[in-house]
Amino acid sequence: MNYIFIDSKGLEEKVGIIEEGRLVEYYIDKKKNEKCVGNIYRGKVINVLPGMEAAFVDIGEKKNAYLYVKDALPKDMIYKNSYVKIEKVIKKGQEVIVQVLKESSKNKGPKVTTHITLPGRYLVLTPYSSKINISRKIHDEEEIKRLLKIGMEIKKDDIGFIFRTQAEGIEKDKLFDEYTKLINLYSKLERERNFLPCPKLLYRDVDLGYKIVRDAFNDKIHKIIVNDKEKYDRLLDLQDMISSELKDKLFFQEDFTVEKQEYIMKDINLALERKVPLKSGGYIVIDETEALTAIDVNTGKYIGSKSLEDTIVKTNLEAAEEIARQIRLRDIGGIIIIDFIDMKNNQDVNAVVAELEKYLSFDRNKTNIVGMTKLGLVEMTRHKVRNSLGYNFIKICPYCYGKGKILESAIDKRSSIC
Repeated sequence: MNYIFIDSKGLEEKVGIIEEGRLVEYYIDKKKNEKCVGNIYRGKVINVLPGMEAAFVDIGEKKNAYLYVKDALPKDMIYKNSYVKIEKVIKKGQEVIVQVLKESSKNKGPKVTTHITLPGRYLVLTPYSSKINISRKIHDEEEIKRLLKIGMEIKKDDIGFIFRTQAEGIEKDKLFDEYTKLINLYSKLERERNFLPCPKLLYRDVDLGYKIVRDAFNDKIHKIIVNDKEKYDRLLDLQDMISSELKDKLFFQEDFTVEKQEYIMKDINLALERKVPLKSGGYIVIDETEALTAIDVNTGKYIGSKSLEDTIVKTNLEAAEEIARQIRLRDIGGIIIIDFIDMKNNQDVNAVVAELEKYLSFDRNKTNIVGMTKLGLVEMTRHKVRNSLGYNFIKICPYCYGKGKILESAIDKRSSIC
């Protein structure tokens, strides 16, 4: 069974997605420390750093946001063949309207852009672009033509938008209605941008629970469990914007908590481990660093029954599915390197990469398999928006400082984290 759960009891909101009985996405927002991704601010440029091609912007949060030159340039500016300096685009003391792309981490403030977007369920409004784009996950050529035709008919004031995956098969009136609402929201922001103190929050993105329901609810989701009556009622009021099926699939279950669900807790605990077992007896090892995430595949106890090559291929195929799930569940972003067990046959290599691509296609975040290196390593990237799952649970060990190893003389003092 596939379902979404929203656990709003306590000081945190916990939202997850279950597919085929396994946890595939899990997010936590501390209610006292609301996330700012998607929020729009009127900020002031505090400093411009030519050597970094970036600027720091005060948006009223604990840390100043950073704005790269590519996120400050107008979309229609052609700069592929010319080098544009940040100081030519933005000045110290300048007031700018920015949107948060990526939340802050321990070492950096939030990443922002001047390319504002306003997401709905079916469309993403792109006010500073006149183009009409379509989600890459919509493959049917006739549907693409239909959506492009609708897009040209409903577009006004030269304001472009992106058709999201959920727009597939949706009638014109519904798409036009959402487009109009997003236009009205943008017009309100434009009216307010010059009459507010600086820094100032102009627009707060919807909360975590609503965002996941808006983006992930589809005909494959059998139910949505909510344990907070107020949130249940708010979601019910939004069924016209989300789906007419929402009312029949939304359930208020006051006694539901994540901690009471053994299979969910098992998957969460496993997602915090370095070593993840496979059903066959093999296992994968996941190491996250600041620069990249390395994933290693091993046969472990699995000895197979036919040949060594057959054993290796079966382990790699099983690992491909689990790797895709762990990347999604752990919310790993940035550069990812996967070391599958060496295979001699190119046909087997292609089959394993195809299996990885198949399961990565279920990921709502953008992923890209770059290819196989000369050393046989799979290179891929995944769009990073939030800090990974471990950020909410794991802290650096005070004895080994994250090395995972300590001096033998300090064994009697070591923390249980090591």
